[in-house]
Amino acid sequence: MPHRANYATVFIGAHLHPPDETLDLDWADDVGDETDVFEFDVPTDDAQEAYLGIQAFDVGEYGHEIHINGDALSGFDIPPSDGWQYWVDTVAGAELVEGTNTIQLTRDESTDDAFAVGTITVHWKEPVEK
Repeated sequence: MPHRANYATVFIGAHLHPPDETLDLDWADDVGDETDVFEFDVPTDDAQEAYLGIQAFDVGEYGHEIHINGDALSGFDIPPSDGWQYWVDTVAGAELVEGTNTIQLTRDESTDDAFAVGTITVHWKEPVEK
């Protein structure tokens, strides 16, 4: 069966930080240790080879988590980098489902890291019926 690529784009626009460490950002909502839960749709019950791309700013530590449908992705999700970065991570440890899916980010509270997230794009392959 042939496949096609599909994706969903989610604007997060969040500044994650401990109470005493902040970045001066006018485009990102101040959220503290976790973002809101954002929704995106997947039109298939057979999403395959899923991965996501994330725009992140000034990440200083490895321990932050990305959650898909309430499950944390395995491994480290966003590596440290000064300034802007675009990071790609496989969706492992979580699964996409047909219909509404959720995504949320949590900051590793054991660090004093302050960082921001712009847009996340979730990609997958899906079968195409002839």
